[in-house]
Amino acid sequence: MTRLLRNAALSALSIAIISGCSATANNSDSSTVTNQSASASVPLAMPPQADKPLTLNQIMANPDWMGLLAKNAYWADDSQSVYFNRQQHQSPIADVYQQGVNDEQAQLLGLNQLHLADQKHGVLNADKSKKAYLYQGNIFVKSLANGEVKQLTRQNNAINSVQFLTDGALAYMQGNSVFKLHLNSGMTEQLADIQMAKAPKGVVDPDTYIAKQQHRLIEYVALQHSKNKTRAEYAEELAAIDPTFAAKTWYLGDNEKVNQMSLSADGRYLVVSLSDKNYSWRADHDIMPNYLGKGGYVDAVPARARVAEDSYPGERLVILDLVEHAKKDVTIEGLTGFDEDVLASVKSENAKAKGETYKSKPAPRTVQLMQDWGWDQTAIQWHDTDNKLLVMMEAVDNKDRWIASVDLSNGKLTTEHRLHDDAWINYTFNQFGWVTGTNSFYYLSEETGYSQLYVKSEGKTTRLTQGDYVVDQVTLSPDATHLYYRANKEHPGTYNVYRVELASGNTEQLTQHTGTLDYELSPNGQSLLLTASTAIKPNELFIQPIGGEAKQLTNYTSNAFSHYAWQAPKVVKVPSSHGAKDIYARVYVPQGYDANNASKYPAVIFNHGAGYLQNAHNGFSGYFREFMFHNLLTQQGYVVMDMDYRGSKGYGRDWRTAVYRNMGHPEVEDLKDGVNWMAKNANVDAAKVGTYGGSYGGFLTFMALFNEPELFQAGAALRPVTDWAHYNAPYTSNILNTPDVDPIAYERSSPIEHAQGLEKPLLIMSGVLDDNVFFQDSVRLVQRLIELEKPMFETAIYPVEPHGFRQPSSWLDEYRRIYKLFEQELK
Repeated sequence: MTRLLRNAALSALSIAIISGCSATANNSDSSTVTNQSASASVPLAMPPQADKPLTLNQIMANPDWMGLLAKNAYWADDSQSVYFNRQQHQSPIADVYQQGVNDEQAQLLGLNQLHLADQKHGVLNADKSKKAYLYQGNIFVKSLANGEVKQLTRQNNAINSVQFLTDGALAYMQGNSVFKLHLNSGMTEQLADIQMAKAPKGVVDPDTYIAKQQHRLIEYVALQHSKNKTRAEYAEELAAIDPTFAAKTWYLGDNEKVNQMSLSADGRYLVVSLSDKNYSWRADHDIMPNYLGKGGYVDAVPARARVAEDSYPGERLVILDLVEHAKKDVTIEGLTGFDEDVLASVKSENAKAKGETYKSKPAPRTVQLMQDWGWDQTAIQWHDTDNKLLVMMEAVDNKDRWIASVDLSNGKLTTEHRLHDDAWINYTFNQFGWVTGTNSFYYLSEETGYSQLYVKSEGKTTRLTQGDYVVDQVTLSPDATHLYYRANKEHPGTYNVYRVELASGNTEQLTQHTGTLDYELSPNGQSLLLTASTAIKPNELFIQPIGGEAKQLTNYTSNAFSHYAWQAPKVVKVPSSHGAKDIYARVYVPQGYDANNASKYPAVIFNHGAGYLQNAHNGFSGYFREFMFHNLLTQQGYVVMDMDYRGSKGYGRDWRTAVYRNMGHPEVEDLKDGVNWMAKNANVDAAKVGTYGGSYGGFLTFMALFNEPELFQAGAALRPVTDWAHYNAPYTSNILNTPDVDPIAYERSSPIEHAQGLEKPLLIMSGVLDDNVFFQDSVRLVQRLIELEKPMFETAIYPVEPHGFRQPSSWLDEYRRIYKLFEQELK
């Protein structure tokens, strides 16, 4: 009954927020499918007419009114149902639902059922009859034949990971220890105990004159020493012979800490990743003041280090033979180019600027396990049956990524694949893994300029995909005959699922979707679970049998949202006047749009965040508030454009790295082309164009207004980066290297260095609790503008907001100010 009341309340809320917006949208495929060949020569069509104009109060309200959508969906173990989360209106807790592939409705799981629910992350034994998984830090094993679930541990100290070994036993990790759980007997055996300390010295014979004299002259001292020595020798002999004893403790020194551990399939070898224990992600001065602390005082919240100060020491690997109790340090000499001075040209340029000369010389580089931002696997890959190991390493200087095999007997690496980039190695598209039951492995690489899929077998590499498109989300089929993947082959903004047969190399397209989607292959390999959207339809779940048609499983978008006459943006290609390829962009046109209207339209360009992100696609935008805001602007007579400027995702390596050491300049060139395109093709007055964006988009707003003061008549920068030296190291060092190595790049790319160019009205808005782009960024720029005596800027602060705002009232206040700015300056 409670659930029904909540859902009824949500329906009422939806109706109240829309306030009578009852215009029926044209939801046919033709209204939501973007013309994939759209270009400058294709005329822009008049949008659907909305009976009820949008208001900022409506579109900035709690997004629950749009529908309580299914999220984090995954297959049940039997491939006959799926699980997903839904978050009830304004609830901080996500409920868990299960829905059969042929059912019309999902079933809400009770709290007492969650431990029995099939888990997304789990491991199968060799014959795939059992699945082990962790729930709330404890181990459960499920029989896949009858669905019986057994809980094997019940403790408060969480277990980190679990895996089946080749002998059928389970291994798990807890802290820095590895245990083996014998399922037949129920006995738990400690395979490895890792202590980050120096090994105890034990009983030491006297080795100084005074000590030797003491033992020679004092019989009691000599006798006690002899007894202690005998006891220690006995204990060591007993531990070596007695089969009931646990394995000896490993002492790996007191200068490092454990980052990651991985156990071989038979439980014999353990890979341990170590790094300097004194390294910290922050210093004592890295704090963020919370002016509205719970106690009424100012709270000092810890914050991350800045790239100008962050000096990551890298990682090293050790191999522990748990049978022979032998340790091998993994050396990096086997990584091709491990000692190359890959930054020589950058260092030479910066030295020359200071009147100095840089002399290049080889030196070992700092490396670490690959930190991919988009995969769901580890950079350590053991063979499923043999003691063979692959690791993916990256240089901390961001210029190389290696896949290497490890000789377990001596710790030597052999490079199986090297990906080098003079700019930076992508932090996505790094999936790799063994092909089950073989000695082959697959991997993704951008070496052709686009992320493509490869397989290496017996030293021979075969490219399985090729073309000017991006491949990601690779899945090996359960029978290891196919590799499934997602790609944007037909259009950069349209993604579909494909598979390639490993034996023949034959490829087939499995989905025919115009939009964006994610997929998950069913455990039996016979169906796809799709999370798919179109330009005006948010994500819903679909089931598609391999070779069959997709069937919609969920329909949680609210009537209030789905029945509104939203304008689907048209994806167009804007020709580049700066030697780049076409720039893809979304375009919204005004209500009653007339290409020949004597009075030209004002326009707004939205700059997406993250830099490396794709927004000009054919799916529902992750910027859903901005999507609605842009619809509102069109109702007020504006043309709106979202550009995938250079540096954006989805267009290959060259587009991604066009901003290397030069952030904010190629992108602004693209924005200039966008303004010119709208003037030529959308009847826009080029003297009445504004721009706005958040995070990276706020940074671009600054760079445009500071360096091209005639391009835009006004700009709004939300949670903006003003100085890249203050941003984080993992992101910034990729693109600009580090400030100590490449100050030229930072000075060229940081808005605070160009603030003297501001001539048009600027609005700066920041959250005080932003732990991504610090509030200090805006504070420093504001003071710089004050000292430059620039009167044409205003600021707004949001005391309780982090990087992504949470309160509807904050969103509303922010966009009221943006809208007011455009109304005042562009009309």
